[in-house]
Amino acid sequence: MGVPCVADRALQRSAAQVLTTIYEQDFLPCSFGGRPGRGTHQALASLHEVISGRQVEWVLEADLKNFFGSLSHEWMLRFVEHRVGDPRLISLIRRWLKASILEDGEISANEEGTPQGGSISVLLSNVYLHYVLDLWFERVAKPRLRGEAYLVRYIDDFVLCFQYRADALRVQKALCQRLRKFGLTLESTKTKLVEFGRFAQRHASKRGRNRPQTIYFLGFTLYCTRNRKGNFRVGLRTEKSRLRRSLMRFQDQMRRMRHLSIREQADILNPMLRGHYAYYGIAGNFRALQRVHRAVECYWRIMLSSRSWKGQVLWKQFQQLKERFPLVRPRLYLPYSELQAIAVL
Repeated sequence: MGVPCVADRALQRSAAQVLTTIYEQDFLPCSFGGRPGRGTHQALASLHEVISGRQVEWVLEADLKNFFGSLSHEWMLRFVEHRVGDPRLISLIRRWLKASILEDGEISANEEGTPQGGSISVLLSNVYLHYVLDLWFERVAKPRLRGEAYLVRYIDDFVLCFQYRADALRVQKALCQRLRKFGLTLESTKTKLVEFGRFAQRHASKRGRNRPQTIYFLGFTLYCTRNRKGNFRVGLRTEKSRLRRSLMRFQDQMRRMRHLSIREQADILNPMLRGHYAYYGIAGNFRALQRVHRAVECYWRIMLSSRSWKGQVLWKQFQQLKERFPLVRPRLYLPYSELQAIAVL
């Protein structure tokens, strides 16, 4: 992590706007994150559309090991120079990349990686993976495969979808060699090839499993299910570790604000709940939103009881408090009717 000073922050924002204008002409549709109008929900909707509507039976869930700390400065500058000819802008990027690190009072040189926290770091990471991964997959790997193949990438998180297992294994082997050339490696513990798609349920029973395996992407667990008509559908729910983290964040916040007035507590909790619903409020995930809402209500009552000199706050009294200071109810920000509409692949 690296937080630039005010002057550098303003300069990085200006440089990022210039570079965004240039590279938005080059970036491929499979790239999301750090781009105008293309966020988490667009990436999830596109992956949902690929798996549900295309010939996809195998999914390679990949994770880059220490991506932001492993970027090669030499390759990064070569990629930028490919499109940017202004030496002053190149010099600025070089200085931001090679800015020294202050740790425990000692200054050390920075020979690789880009610090997270600046306006320029996300754009530079997109540029790096545009040349290392996106172009290579679309122009080199994909034309040589026997079946269909798709890539969905959100900054350094990406998923590869294949029609045939042989194609997936072939790309996985070539991908390791490709990344190694540019100083990157796959995290072996978080990279796996999963049989996932329309016929995964049938094949799972043949392999002795009750249900198909799941995949994880951007804080969501994707699983195979069916709609009310019996047709295949990709289900999405909040990943368990993310759900636990969110609940712990709410509990920690309530412990720190326990001595504030009830109105002030509600004013703090409601924006946090809205932010959680805005990110995780996607079709099929309503139960997880309800679970968070109920957990926040329960812990809020426990916290109010612990500070009350009359003892425990009963549920009847708590309901009266909620009528005066209501908590935001769960809602879906991306229902099924809009999920396919925002897919851009």
